[in-house]
Amino acid sequence: MRIRGLWRLKRAGRWVRNRFVHKGVILVYHSVVECPSDPPLLRVTPRHFAEHLEVLARSYQPMRLNQLGEALQSGCIPPGAVVLTLDDGYADNLHHAKPLLERFDVPATVFVTAGCLGQRREFCCDELDRLLLQPGILPATLRLNINGSNHQWDLGEAGRYDEEDFGRYRGWNVLEKNDPGPRQRLYRALWTLLRPLREGEQRQVLDDLLAWSGAESIVRPTHRALSPAELLNLVEGELIEVGAHTVTHPILSQLSATEQRAEIQGGKTRLEAIVGRPVTSFAYPYGGRPEYTAETVAIVRDTGYGVACSTVEDVVWRGSDRFQLPRISVQDLDGEVFSRWLWGWLRG
Repeated sequence: MRIRGLWRLKRAGRWVRNRFVHKGVILVYHSVVECPSDPPLLRVTPRHFAEHLEVLARSYQPMRLNQLGEALQSGCIPPGAVVLTLDDGYADNLHHAKPLLERFDVPATVFVTAGCLGQRREFCCDELDRLLLQPGILPATLRLNINGSNHQWDLGEAGRYDEEDFGRYRGWNVLEKNDPGPRQRLYRALWTLLRPLREGEQRQVLDDLLAWSGAESIVRPTHRALSPAELLNLVEGELIEVGAHTVTHPILSQLSATEQRAEIQGGKTRLEAIVGRPVTSFAYPYGGRPEYTAETVAIVRDTGYGVACSTVEDVVWRGSDRFQLPRISVQDLDGEVFSRWLWGWLRG
């Protein structure tokens, strides 16, 4: 396997292989689309995504996820190994990401939440954005019953939110320590409350929120999920493989073993029925250490997956557990900044 330019350093007039041997990275994206705002930080523009791919194709060794799993078993990760993954199953993975992946010949795994295929709703964090952070008028007070507890929020003058307000706060995201106004505080509070809930409970709260806001029940083209037909188109050509991301994207650690097995096996079964081929990779929803357990890992292994990914941020080492592979989340960086950022992860 060839070693590309970045993986050698010029020292004292001689080229020597650097110390990046036996480790690599798995990058995680979600949506590749142009959006006016991105509160959950899930989106990378097509222009920046193309710049990222150019860096990977020129200076690294892009490889398939299952190839990395095999390399871990053999104990030899190729220098400069990089795997690209996309989570959840946004439609733009087909319409924007796939053509760029093909242009640069970079393989990818798309982890699809099987129960969301073709749904006529946005993903939860996106629907909160549409209802709360877009220009419009909302009632001054919101009262919701969430998981048996009553909650109330007062928007005050922020009930009116015009284009000027939107423009002023459009760059706000959930990683910021401070919330500039009541709408941002409400978004953060509701996402914190909704995230642990099961799908039906989440949808009930979102239905109540929709009725309170008076907004239409629509799906923005920039935020919709893949349809089953689009999923088939996505995997044509062998460059992109589909991985499972459960049926409903729950926090698995909060479910019983039986419920976890239904989510983990159910996602695999549904996707295999659509794409007509084995689904051998899995990504834990949310994916941090509190969101899955040793029992979850055992179920994933017993279900027949060959590799599984978390979102614990780290490089992949020679001794990494292939059922708890770390991944690094990518933000909307331009190519030059992305190149320095990725180099920083691998040089340590």
